[in-house]
This record gives sequence, structure tokens and C-alpha cells, in this order.
Amino acid sequence: MFTRTSPSTGPNSPEVTGFYDPDTGSIMYVAADPATKKAALIDVVLDFDPAHGRTRTDSAQEVLDFVEAQGLNVEWVLDTHPHADHMMASAWLKEKTGAPNAIGEKTRDIAELWAKFYNLPEAFDVDRDFDRLFADGDTFKIGEVEVKVMLHPGHTLGSITYVAGDAAFVHDTFMHVDAGTSRADFPGGSSKDLWDSLQSILSLPDETRLFVGHDYPPVGDRTDPAWEATVAQHKADNKHLGGGTSEADFRKLRDDRDATLKLPDRMLYALQVNLRGGRLAPTEDDGHSYFKIPANKF
Repeated sequence: MFTRTSPSTGPNSPEVTGFYDPDTGSIMYVAADPATKKAALIDVVLDFDPAHGRTRTDSAQEVLDFVEAQGLNVEWVLDTHPHADHMMASAWLKEKTGAPNAIGEKTRDIAELWAKFYNLPEAFDVDRDFDRLFADGDTFKIGEVEVKVMLHPGHTLGSITYVAGDAAFVHDTFMHVDAGTSRADFPGGSSKDLWDSLQSILSLPDETRLFVGHDYPPVGDRTDPAWEATVAQHKADNKHLGGGTSEADFRKLRDDRDATLKLPDRMLYALQVNLRGGRLAPTEDDGHSYFKIPANKF
């Protein structure tokens, strides 16, 4: 797995290691406080093979192997939103580490929306499956590093950013500077909300390191995945926003591009798992779990 570490810049600045999952283009993060060796795991993937309906924990185990090798103590298992393109390893990581798992409180609203799409009115209990549901403005700590939660909808109606000192985990809002921004056409999303969220992120200090949720190389001449750039770099060079793009121009670009995109191949599988905190549906009388996939709804 391709990995890269962004070093701490001093007190209240985490060391951030990203792990690239080529199957989904996702970046998983370990944010660690060098002073205390406490860490948070962010947006870690539960591997899934759609052709065989099979889950694996290889990627999550690789993250845990890194944590052990570095002598880190996991304090939090965090997700930024119920992902559409991969399953979250939240429940498995909670079991393995004993750390509480968390996501944004508006995941309740996302669960209500998707319970209707799946026709599973009693399937999802977000309060049961997550230990903490963060509201906009909530704070907590990773070791001695202060973390602030910011609500940043657009990609979904309940996506949140974790601002940990000078590092911000901005999920599916920005892509890397040479790729632009993320789609906003999923149920509950909108380009208007995404624009507002992007502007909120750009209001952070220029030196803030932004860590994005996805990359899909090759991009131009770049063949390796990339996921870190500063606020200042995005202001100047982001493909969709750099140099002062207007809201109207951005929204037209985003809406036109989104109209050409297919649904992720894991989406209808992933959301019914992620809205259970990374758990499969309860086993049936043969000892197996089953996915429910709506036909002709999308």
C-alpha cells in the first residue's frame, strides 16, 4: 500500500500518515500526537469484493500494524461521513482497539433518508452503532492536540471535517489541487452546500494542511496518489476554485460534471453497512448476512 507521512510542525500539530487504497481511491489516515503517542484512525476502509460479496480487513490490519510498529495508542476511531464508495472499518477497529468510534450527528438524517431507499425502516440505529455523534463546533483531543469539528455538507448532508491543530481532514470536499473538488450529486448533497463548505475550509489559516479523502491517479503527468496541500495552495491553484472562481461558475462546473458521473460500484452495498457503523446486517437462520439492493431506483 502506498503511504506517506506528513511530519508534525510543532506543539498542537499532529503527525499524519496517509495510506492509499487503490481499489477505491480512498486515503486512510493515522493522526498522532508526537508528545503523547496518542492517535486517531480516520476513514479506514473495510475491503470489499463486489463480485463475490466478500469483506476483508487487510487494509485496516495494515493500519493497525503501523500503529503497533510506531508504539501508538489509539484514542479514537473516526469517520467523516457514511461513505458511498467504500465500507468503513469502524466497528472492527473499535473491537480491536477498544477506542470509541465517532461520526457526525447528521448521520441520523442520512440514515433516515437511506432507510427509505432500502425500504428498511428499522435497519439503522446510528446512536446504537456509534459512541459519539459530533455536532458542528464540538471539540475533543487526540493526546494534547485539540480537535474542532466543522459541519461541511455538500457531498452528503452530514459530512464533517476534523481540524486537528494545523491539520484538517476535509473528506470529500476538496480533491488534490490538480484534481479540483468532489461530487455533490448524491441524495442529500448539493453544489450550493459544497461551495459554502469549501469557502469555510478556505477560511482556515493559510498554512493549514488539508488532507483529502480521495485521489484517482494518473492526473496529468502525476502517476502517484497525492492528498496533502495547504489552504494557500488550494486558494492559488485548485483546479476548480483557484484564482477566485465565482460561485456561479463553480456550481455550473460541478453540476455539469456530476451529471456525467456513474454511481460508485460499491455504493448500494456500502451505505447499508456504513449506516450500521461498519457492521453487516444481522445474520439470518443460515448464519449468513445479506445485502439488500434496490432495483431501478437510481
